[in-house]
Amino acid sequence: MGMRHPYRGLRAVVPALAAMGMAGPLHADLAPVSPFLAPNAAAAGAAAGPSSPIELRGLMPTPNGLAFCIFDTAKKKSVWIGMNETGHDFVVRSASPESDTISVDYQGKSMKLTLKAAKVDSAGAASLGPPSAPAPGLPGRVALNPNPADEQKRLDAVAQEVRRRRQEREKAAQEAQNNAPPAPPNR
Repeated sequence: MGMRHPYRGLRAVVPALAAMGMAGPLHADLAPVSPFLAPNAAAAGAAAGPSSPIELRGLMPTPNGLAFCIFDTAKKKSVWIGMNETGHDFVVRSASPESDTISVDYQGKSMKLTLKAAKVDSAGAASLGPPSAPAPGLPGRVALNPNPADEQKRLDAVAQEVRRRRQEREKAAQEAQNNAPPAPPNR
C-alpha cells in the first residue's frame, strides 16, 4: 500500500465548505461607482429620479405630418409613429413641436412627454500637438487648386525626394554588403 497524499482529503472538504458558506465571503466587493462613467454621472442619475415607462426620443417632419420616436424603456425598443396612429401600447394625441412636447395615451392614462435630451459624455480634450513637419525638400502646404506652374514645382520636389531616398537606400545596402562577414566556404 502506498502513502496517502496529505492534500487529497482537502479537495473534497474545501468545495463543501464553500458551498455551505462556512468558508467566509469568497467574492470581492464591487466598486460603489463604475470607473467607466463620468465622475458626476452617479449623482446625475440619482437626481433624475425614476424614468417614465415611455420616452419621446425624436420628432421628424414627414410628407404625412410629424412622426414621433417613442422609446419603451421596459422593452428597450423604439418605434416611429404618426399622430393618432394605433397598433401600439401608446397613441400620440397632440403635439407641440415648438416646445418639443407631446401628449400620449398610455395604458389608459394621458401623459405629457418632453423630448429627452441626449447625454453625451466627453472623453476629454484631445491632445492636438503641432502639425508634423513635411519631409525635407517638400512644400509644407499643398494648394487645393494649384496652377500648372505650382503643380510642376510640387512634382519636381516629389521626384527629387524620391531620388534622394533611393540613393540613401542604395548607400545603406552597399555599406551593409561591405560590412558583412565573409560567407563560410562550401564543402
